[in-house]
Amino acid sequence: MPDEKMKGPVLPVVLILVLGGLIAGAYYYWLEREREASPPPAVEATPEPAAKVEPQIRHPMPESQPSAEAKALPSLADSDEPIRDAATTLIDRALLERLFNTVNIVRRVVVTIEDLPRKKMGQRYSLAKPVAGQFTVAGKGEDASIHPSNYRRYTPYVQLTEAVDTQKLVAVYTYFYPLFQQEYKNLGYPKKYFNDRVFETIDDLLAAPEIKATIMLAQPKVLYEYADPNLEALSAGQKIMIRIGPDNAARVKAKLREIRRELATPR
Repeated sequence: MPDEKMKGPVLPVVLILVLGGLIAGAYYYWLEREREASPPPAVEATPEPAAKVEPQIRHPMPESQPSAEAKALPSLADSDEPIRDAATTLIDRALLERLFNTVNIVRRVVVTIEDLPRKKMGQRYSLAKPVAGQFTVAGKGEDASIHPSNYRRYTPYVQLTEAVDTQKLVAVYTYFYPLFQQEYKNLGYPKKYFNDRVFETIDDLLAAPEIKATIMLAQPKVLYEYADPNLEALSAGQKIMIRIGPDNAARVKAKLREIRRELATPR
């Protein structure tokens, strides 16, 4: 029987935003651990901010001011555990494990952000696990279309996204930015600035077409595709925005606009 899934990992757009809330918890959790430690554990030195060495930065991050809190930043190699531990203060650990792949979290975030504006997304470092439930299709053959019941599968994730405090999300992203930039360099982008890619990804998602009509499907092989070649030619992120349904997409876009405004606000 054909697999009734569409191409690409499901819903990394929404889960990235939820992850922001988990990272926020990681920051405060890790900070408390550092304050209680005596003496403080050694911390791996982070590279100089990319803004000092990259001449073509369009969206520079603010310079971090030296302070005692700087010791709270874990090394890239040790960043998974504080995020996982802190996440349990925000959501149940079982829920965390069900929603996310929680090993190499920084790498998964960087790879996902890099891949969303591309035509395809890799599976090896997928941040999101598949959404529960079956992908349902209305009709058969040339009459196949996305069944509206699919959209309800994503609503709980959208609600979690809306609950994330945007200012805290951006503040913590700013604090942890050296780790994201370091991993971006490790993955083969030594002359690129990760925050610029974040803006590119957000803008690409915001540009996703708003389609309220029935979305027709084609099944040339095993997996379903959009029957409209113009839709199938969209970026991976834009196709995900269509797949979650127009109402959910509108709510996610509203959150993305909030995040973009906050990221663009001078500090």
